[in-house]
This record gives sequence, structure tokens and C-alpha cells, in this order.
Amino acid sequence: MIWKHRNPCVFDNATPSIDLFVDRIKDEARCWANAGAQGLRVLPTSWDIH
Repeated sequence: MIWKHRNPCVFDNATPSIDLFVDRIKDEARCWANAGAQGLRVLPTSWDIH
């Protein structure tokens, strides 16, 4: 996720954003959880990925 956020910042002059970065991590975790991935319980409960 770091590289996916970094590349537009480096190559497209996008503005780095912690909020956007965290949202993308949450979206990725949500997708994995929806696909049945196990072991995502290490994420904070406040992320509500289900």
C-alpha cells in the first residue's frame, strides 16, 4: 500500500495524504475480509471491516 500511494506522489505530483493512505488500507482490509481472509483480527476494532 505504501508503494501504491507513493507512486502517484512521485510520478504524477499528487499530494501525499495520510487520510487517503489509511482509507486505502482499510478498503484493502475490507476486501480481504469479504473474500474470507482469516487473521484480520489484528486490526483495530474501530476500523469495522465487516
